[in-house]
Amino acid sequence: MRAALRRVWAIARKEGVQIVRDPSSILIGFVLPVFLTLLSGYATNLDLEGVPLGVVLEDSSPEARSLAAAFAASRSFSVRLGHDRRQMQGELTTGGLRGVVVIPRTFTRDLARADAQAPFQILVDGAEPNTATFVQNYARGIWLTWMTLRAREAGEGFAPPVVLAPRTWFNQDLRSLNSLLPGGIAINLTLIGALLTALVVAREWERGTMEAMLATPVTGLEMLVGKLAPYFLLGMVALGICLALTLGVFGVPFRGSAGALVAVSAVFLLSALGLGLFISTVARSQFVAAQVAILSAFLPAYFLSGYVFEIAGMPWPVRLLTHAISARYYVSALKTLFLAGDAWAQLLPNMVGMAAIAAVLLGLTLWRSARRIG
Repeated sequence: MRAALRRVWAIARKEGVQIVRDPSSILIGFVLPVFLTLLSGYATNLDLEGVPLGVVLEDSSPEARSLAAAFAASRSFSVRLGHDRRQMQGELTTGGLRGVVVIPRTFTRDLARADAQAPFQILVDGAEPNTATFVQNYARGIWLTWMTLRAREAGEGFAPPVVLAPRTWFNQDLRSLNSLLPGGIAINLTLIGALLTALVVAREWERGTMEAMLATPVTGLEMLVGKLAPYFLLGMVALGICLALTLGVFGVPFRGSAGALVAVSAVFLLSALGLGLFISTVARSQFVAAQVAILSAFLPAYFLSGYVFEIAGMPWPVRLLTHAISARYYVSALKTLFLAGDAWAQLLPNMVGMAAIAAVLLGLTLWRSARRIG
């Protein structure tokens, strides 16, 4: 046992020295987390502000101008006023506007008998369905708010046909970054973990140092543990960098505990690093290893983890495939920790799923390594 521990320590120390001396490892472990987190935070924000909106005033009455001013006062829209709907529709066709609100000549007359139904037209660009829905919903909201204020100023009552009393749990501000950035950490660590081990071990095959190591009296398990330990620590450092940027720069709330986060992330890193080690047993060149890591780690994690696209909306064969993606469980666990807290009824099944995938990948890597050593 002592001899085995000495061999594991020797391999781990050798890998640690190589990490310090290798610029690519420093780049992947320290620079890439910063770049990916900042890119995720600034590029994947789904909260829309300043959407270009045209408002056509065919009616010049005070009521029509007041409603147009309500649209212009909203931070959600960047309003462009006009009096010709044909010009606005042309800009809607070319993409200069995402929506057009037409206040017709009969607005004042229809307003008296509208009964909470907006007597104006909303045109939206259906090429962007999410933006189109946003424009429609916010336009209706501005209309109802304007009608309420107008009735209050006149000393009258105004009751919309349906009154909603929404209550949002976990993400009360409905801020998209609060949900996207925790998932982004999972995507980032998937790529970082796979690249860390895949590229470095493939480089050893290219330089011939792996054959020299295999000639030593080291077992497959000892080599696996010795190579895994330093990159596991480097992956936890990358997690700390991502977490610091997520909390400090973007102000995402974290309601869980540090212990739960470390436990969940440790299990996930074993699967991510295990995937990289398995890739390194198949691809012996850095170029091939990088391509395989992106195709087998990053792309499935991005599209099949629930990071952006809801898994429930996917066809059942694809939903079945997502259970083989470790990031699927990590995204769910991180969202739970950030938004809800230490909900172990949700965290434990995700940890079991990640542990099973890690066991399979590390087992396959050990099997292939043992065959080469033997």
